[in-house]
Amino acid sequence: MLLAAASCRKTADNSAPTAAIDPTSPAAARAQLEVLRDTVNSRWKQMMNSDNQKLVATTAVLAELQRLPGTNAAQAKQLAQANERLLGLRYDQQTMSASERIDAYDLAQDSVLQAVYTLAQPHYDNNQDVQSLTETIKVADSEVAGYRVRYDQAVKRYNSYIQLHEQALKKAGRKYAKLQPLPLFELKY
Repeated sequence: MLLAAASCRKTADNSAPTAAIDPTSPAAARAQLEVLRDTVNSRWKQMMNSDNQKLVATTAVLAELQRLPGTNAAQAKQLAQANERLLGLRYDQQTMSASERIDAYDLAQDSVLQAVYTLAQPHYDNNQDVQSLTETIKVADSEVAGYRVRYDQAVKRYNSYIQLHEQALKKAGRKYAKLQPLPLFELKY
């Protein structure tokens, strides 16, 4: 009788108590997975936004350099075209599983940036726009490793959750039953 009375107890505001979600239920697994996936997507978006800003700043500094006397305008134009092609080389969350694709993008972007720095150097001290844009590029470039580490941390939690809760996710529906781990930047040896 005491058990029955305890289960009918009201909350402090005299409303019926809310039912707790079973942490092992398919609904709980779906909810937690959505939170983890949102974190992965947020980290990816931050990383891609930073890379996009780097590409935009590179385009802007090259446009500025083309206007300045003493700059090899043909070289600046070629670098601008190479910078535009970088987006076509960039990996996404699935294609990054081929580490060669990441390496190719990094190498191509580094080649463009090193050439841009060399071209900008004679104007660096005399032109505030060149200096500011070059520094923006360098800062964004220095943040790449940190963004990749934070992304990998989120992906590891997501992948681990998929593995640990495979059975609950299979019960959560077709969309969740066939989830695959996401690739990492981190190389496995």
